[in-house]
Amino acid sequence: MFFFRMIFRSFSRQFKRRLLIAVTVCLSATVSVAMLGVVFDVGDKLNAELSTYGSNITVQPKADAVVNDLYNTGGDANSNASGTSESDPTTFLKESDAPKIKTIFWAFNITNFAPELNIHADVNCASESVDSSSCKASGVPIVGTWFAKTLHMDSGESTVAGMNGMRSWWKLDGSWPKDDSAQGLIGTTLASKLGVGKGDTVTLYKTTADGSRNKQRIAITGIYDSGDSDNNAMYIPSSTAQVLANLPDSIDKIEVKALTTPDNDLARKASKNPNALTQDEWETWYCTAYPSSIAYQIEEVIPGSVAKQVRQVAALQGDVLQKTQAVMVLMTVLSLVAAAIAVANLMAASIGERGSELALLKAIGATDGAVSRLMLAETAVISLVGAIVGALLGSGVAQIVGHVVFGSGITMRPMVFVLVFVLLTLTVLIASFSSIRSILGLKPAEVLHGR
Repeated sequence: MFFFRMIFRSFSRQFKRRLLIAVTVCLSATVSVAMLGVVFDVGDKLNAELSTYGSNITVQPKADAVVNDLYNTGGDANSNASGTSESDPTTFLKESDAPKIKTIFWAFNITNFAPELNIHADVNCASESVDSSSCKASGVPIVGTWFAKTLHMDSGESTVAGMNGMRSWWKLDGSWPKDDSAQGLIGTTLASKLGVGKGDTVTLYKTTADGSRNKQRIAITGIYDSGDSDNNAMYIPSSTAQVLANLPDSIDKIEVKALTTPDNDLARKASKNPNALTQDEWETWYCTAYPSSIAYQIEEVIPGSVAKQVRQVAALQGDVLQKTQAVMVLMTVLSLVAAAIAVANLMAASIGERGSELALLKAIGATDGAVSRLMLAETAVISLVGAIVGALLGSGVAQIVGHVVFGSGITMRPMVFVLVFVLLTLTVLIASFSSIRSILGLKPAEVLHGR
């Protein structure tokens, strides 16, 4: 009881100084909890944010991948919509195999995907409101794809895949076409060239491999602005493009958007040659959501395919994530250092003012250990109160950061609070070390006699 009475009396005196210690610890806890909370959750947030700007994995026929590697084209050899090729594809994947992407080990990390059939066709206007004599274009890039296709998996689950989610940055004047319909989107550049708008109808003409001339009327439901050369193209349902080109169940590319873990040395080693991994390395790599491991698993379920990560997107995700985490960890460290300096100075000042009290305790028989424990217990109680308040405030600050920066809340993991309390305990102990040394050096006779 004597021990606790001394703590209470000590707390009653020098209230201002003790309040400053509590506030210092509270601020440090607030910053630490907020920053570390974001650090532990920022990976998925950044990946989700960056993935809104396109796919990070592309799947194509193996023959096309060989051509890309041979000529170092760095992309799909038949990426007509981007204007890199004027020829139609000659090798294909099966569109019916595309849903198998959602059956891999990391299926829940696949947030969206869209198959594509990239072809070229001649375009004539078929609207009374447009002069058909001047509304003509040859070799227009046509992309047959999904827009918002509902897939029913063998597991009983359903998912929606398509360009509606893959091209969220597009500026769209109008509405998205319906899948398996005679509707389409047209880019702003092509629309301006043809003089058509939403609500108009155009006719596509395509000479197939067997020499026949197919045609298809397309109702324009919207005009999109992608901000790049993709504005020269038209997007129509894949089933319609396949009929037009006489290529049933054929696609030449699949864009995949996946939540991934940034590459490290193991992932880079595996991307060069997975067979070079040891058994332990293989299991670690295969069971981690690296872009290369997800791509490898896609190749396993889609026959004749090669899946590759889009290096620029993957590198950007990893680089931004590491820099963001580094800044937040640095802020946490600086807050802890500032707290340590502040607590050390406040404790030193407190001991200087209470020298006579502490000397009297030692004079009546208190050991150095008992006096040191008294000061540590007092500081611990004050710091604990500050840490608890700071943890609550830090959780609120983390949510504000999440909503302002990422548009969603931060998931606060229990490990964050455990780590912060451990770091604060070490900080307070380190800050108290110099003060404890001064207590051990107190000589009761000299202090009580004013020397």
